[in-house]
Amino acid sequence: MRANSLMFLMAALTGSVPALAAKSPAASLYGVYEQLSQKEFVDLTHAFNPDIPHWKGAPRESVKTLYTVKKDGFIIQEFCHIGQWGTHIDAPAHFHDGLKSVDQVDPKDMLLPLVVLDVHEKVARNADYVLTLDDVRAWEAKHGRIPKNAFVAMRTDWSKRWPDNAAMQNKDPAGVDHYPGWSKEILKLLYEERGITASGHETTDTDPGLATSKDDYSLESYVLGLNHYQIEMMANLDRVPEAGALVMVSFPKPSGGSGFPARVIAIVP
Repeated sequence: MRANSLMFLMAALTGSVPALAAKSPAASLYGVYEQLSQKEFVDLTHAFNPDIPHWKGAPRESVKTLYTVKKDGFIIQEFCHIGQWGTHIDAPAHFHDGLKSVDQVDPKDMLLPLVVLDVHEKVARNADYVLTLDDVRAWEAKHGRIPKNAFVAMRTDWSKRWPDNAAMQNKDPAGVDHYPGWSKEILKLLYEERGITASGHETTDTDPGLATSKDDYSLESYVLGLNHYQIEMMANLDRVPEAGALVMVSFPKPSGGSGFPARVIAIVP
């Protein structure tokens, strides 16, 4: 873990950096575990199956049972789905040749301070809402500067529409999708000025529905082009605070993978 991330962890969750630092390295880490084990763990992940909402160009998942407990004494299933399925990681290689694939994501980038930009009330009034500088200013006015190496999640409560694909896409009679998204000015601020490590959202895309309806994924391309990963279709962001939590992001390690279903867990103080 990066030193500043560990300090953030200590300050936010234990308040005992000096005490732990005085112990042996092993004791210090065990102390961190003892503190974390008493916190609430919130699953920010949707379970996946063949019928979940997904990007319009993705085929449905298929699941086949190859062996059964009754017949063979054990069960083995075969899952066939694209990498960008369910709550998933998009690696930089998803959009850019030569950038990081899933297996190249640094493990240090998988345990991070969690920042939640809560705009769910604005989204309730305007399904096409995109994040603005005022949203970041409001967060920082309450909680201080967004910490370096943070994972920033956009809370819209769009995940409450899950698993209704039609509700997630929210098409109008003309076939245009209406769902919220990020904005370029916010992503530039977060990645280039605040130095965050990753970002995530509850919708199927980084870009708002008005853009993706025109096959415009320029904001996703921007994030991945910086050689950072993102997480899509997150859940339960209404159960975590705007500041003070940590997030654990885990996923399998496909060689050269562009994406894969992820398990995302918040540790809440």
